[in-house]
Order: sequence, then structure tokens, then C-alpha cells
Amino acid sequence: MFECLAGLTPSDAGEVEFEEKLLAPSHRKQALFYLPDGIRPWADQSVAWMLGFFESLYDRPNGEAAALAKLFQVDALMKSRISTLSKGELKRAMLAAGLLAPHPVLLLDEPFDGLDFRQTRDVMEVLRAHPAKGRTLFLSIHQLGDASRVCDRLVLLSKGRVVGEGTLPELRNQTGLAEGGLEEIFLALT
Repeated sequence: MFECLAGLTPSDAGEVEFEEKLLAPSHRKQALFYLPDGIRPWADQSVAWMLGFFESLYDRPNGEAAALAKLFQVDALMKSRISTLSKGELKRAMLAAGLLAPHPVLLLDEPFDGLDFRQTRDVMEVLRAHPAKGRTLFLSIHQLGDASRVCDRLVLLSKGRVVGEGTLPELRNQTGLAEGGLEEIFLALT
């Protein structure tokens, strides 16, 4: 779905609107930045090189890459080659790079994959602060407990179809599960 939204994969239906205008696939890269899961770009380069590249490419303020590296706890890995990073280290470095992109809409695929509980909590804190800076984050999360802790609005998909949409209280109301967690809500809707 994210690849279709980003205009990388053709879709067979639907449209993408941004600021009340239709956004053609060829123009989506101006508004959307997509960070796929499981990529390892520039494997022979260092974390510092990658973050510096993004900082320079997007003309970000000098030092923003270093600040994000510290936030995502990859500052001690700046000299490490991308190829040597563990799954969690790579995920945090890639999230730092993704947040350097100035696009108003960020599509983050599985942002907590490979992270331990404490790292997940810390990354959630950073991501929760970003919408206040005028950005919209779309997160694809398979762990529904994580989704309920970080997302303001939820779209629940099953077999490629939307089965529920709204805030957690709205979804609880829709299913009649006053105290239900997102897992129970999903099971009630599918």
C-alpha cells in the first residue's frame, strides 16, 4: 500500500489528495517521503556519511543530523559502516535519515521492527513529537499494541480491505468493546 501511495507501484484504484488537490504519482515525491522496511542503502558507507548526505541533500540546518543521531541513539555508531549494523541499529539510523527529509508527509514502514522494548518506547516518543512540527506520519505497524500506543488515528486492514478506521475510542465504540485493546477490536471487526 505504501508503495502505491508513494507512486512507486501502480494501483488499480483510488486517488491521493494533498492539500485538497489530486496528487499524480509522478508528483508525490514532492509531498511524500517513503522509508521502506528492510532496506540497507549504501552498505559500504558510514552512518555519519549517510546522515550527512541526507542533511546536505535536503539543505537541513547544520547539526540536525547529529541531533537526530543522538535522539535515536546512533551517535556512537557514526563511524560504523551501514553493512555492520544490527537490525535495530540500522532501523534507528534509517529513521534518523527519514526525519531529515523535509517532506510534510512521511510514510514509515514498520518503524519499530528490530527494536527492543526500551528502544521502541524511545522511538515512539520522538515520532509522537513530529506531528507538532507540522508533519503527518503514516506508520505501517503489524504489532497492534504498538500502533495503539503511538497513533492518533488508525486504519485497520484485513486481506487488503479497510475493516475499521478512527481513533481508539471511536473503534471501541464501533465494536462495543468499551475497554478493548486494539487486538480485540481487530478480531471483532474481522
